[in-house]
Amino acid sequence: MASVPSLASSLHQRLADALSAALPEVGAADPLLRRSDRADFQANGMLALAKKLKGNPRELATKVVEGLPAGDLIKDVEVSGPGFLNITITDEAIVRTLAARAADDRLGVPFAEHPGTTVIDYAQPNVAKEMHVGHLRNSVIGDAVVRILEFSGEKVVRRHHIGDWGTQFGMLIQYLIEHPHELDHEGEVSGEEAMSSLNRLYKASRTLFDSDEEFKARARRRVVDLQAGDEETLALWQRFVDESKIYFYSVFDKLDVEIRDEDIVGESGYNDMLAETCRLLEESGVAVRSNGALCVFFDDVKGPDGKPSPLIVQKSDGGFGYAATDLSAIRDRVGNLKADTLLYVVDARQSLHFKMVFETARRAGWLTEDVKAVQLGFGTVLGKDGKPFKTREGETVRLVDLLDEAIDRATAVVREKAQDLTEEQIAERGAQVGIGAVKYADLSTSVSRDYKFDLDQMVSLNGDTSVYLQYAFARIQSILRKAGEARPAAHPELALAPAERALGMHLDQFGELLAEVTASYEPHKLAGYLYQLASLYTTFYAECPVLKAETPEQVENRLFLCDLTARTLRQGMTLLGIRTPEQL
Repeated sequence: MASVPSLASSLHQRLADALSAALPEVGAADPLLRRSDRADFQANGMLALAKKLKGNPRELATKVVEGLPAGDLIKDVEVSGPGFLNITITDEAIVRTLAARAADDRLGVPFAEHPGTTVIDYAQPNVAKEMHVGHLRNSVIGDAVVRILEFSGEKVVRRHHIGDWGTQFGMLIQYLIEHPHELDHEGEVSGEEAMSSLNRLYKASRTLFDSDEEFKARARRRVVDLQAGDEETLALWQRFVDESKIYFYSVFDKLDVEIRDEDIVGESGYNDMLAETCRLLEESGVAVRSNGALCVFFDDVKGPDGKPSPLIVQKSDGGFGYAATDLSAIRDRVGNLKADTLLYVVDARQSLHFKMVFETARRAGWLTEDVKAVQLGFGTVLGKDGKPFKTREGETVRLVDLLDEAIDRATAVVREKAQDLTEEQIAERGAQVGIGAVKYADLSTSVSRDYKFDLDQMVSLNGDTSVYLQYAFARIQSILRKAGEARPAAHPELALAPAERALGMHLDQFGELLAEVTASYEPHKLAGYLYQLASLYTTFYAECPVLKAETPEQVENRLFLCDLTARTLRQGMTLLGIRTPEQL
């Protein structure tokens, strides 16, 4: 089905036509339409046009009003102040537009006019290390942005740039060679068991590395073997990667974030490109040797001492820095994956690094004018005290512990409110509510801002929480189940109560809001829209009896508004990666 024009776009076109007719010498003119508290919309374009033509804005506004066709869209137009137009839409237009949206599986939301290819880098855990609270935001934000972009029609290539390379693997592999059964398991192994084995092996190998000079020497030689591609060493390295994936997938599964094996391309995936990347940079003059290291300098980047602070691509000992890997990844993503947009969901504290990497890639010609590179730099998760989130012992919080506590808290809330739910259903809903609460707290905050992790607030039924939205959805499902033979049906001929109008006008904005969120990569605006939708529905529910409405037609029309609200909530929450249980 074709996309459904919003009330705002329909009205904008009517006003633009009336402006052109009133001022043919101006041609196409923007009526500057916006939502208004005084009416449904306000048009301010007459002021700028009158100033440009040295005319009277009120006279121009009156002339435009006279040229507007009466009928199905506009109920009332008032000229106010120095030439503003306050415009009220007809109830009929609201219901007809919503009915057209309801007839479409996409709720009338159009696909992007010019979709491209976005490569998004997010969810980047480290091999042989536990995922902690610092891995929460890049996973949750990245997953939501992927869903939103794909819904718009964009081709999205996911990349999980896991930390799977480096000198520490020499230590781990050498220890495993000398203690060959440390990663052996009988039968299927859980994520927790896999991580427990890796933790035990890491601690033991680190202790030996720090206390035994001969082992330290063997471990360092093993790094050389790994980098040289020695088969035995690579096979053992792969065991660490595979063991870590068992653990990663268990955590991502609990977080309800889909990670596919083919999308995991870690640091190791670019090894074969590093030397060539450095050669191309040096030959082109983009990078120069400084004290033996290959560096890129920038006029506006200086260290604390005031001296230039370069991007180090290759160290003086011949080792490659993170920049070499990131630049090689850009070459691959633009050259091989044909990306129009490169999106990096990475901690804001790495913004200087990525600024220098992007500028280097532009100087080298790997990032052209046709390719956009964006870092979605996210803020820090804070504790209730406003400081970086730690355990009472000052340790980094394990991500799985945080998620388990959220599920436990939410399960208690669901059990307290549950009606006719089995223990199995309570556990399932508890997980959906708990994980939804964690995700929503993150996604309802602007990406760049820090936010406080407060589980008491997150699982509250009141306020701006996912639980509030989930309960609004479940309440609608309960009403639809109790409706008996009455079915949702739009009745444009009926007058709308104020709460019905407010709900209907907000439902109509869904497509325009999504277009804005897609263009700006700002999931918090979608979360804000959904919270306002649930709030408007709560007012509607309180003021407008649904099943006990005065006439059968009014029952059907209000059921229609309920159903479209539920579908919009579900679609919006799905794009944020949050479940909407039918019953709570």
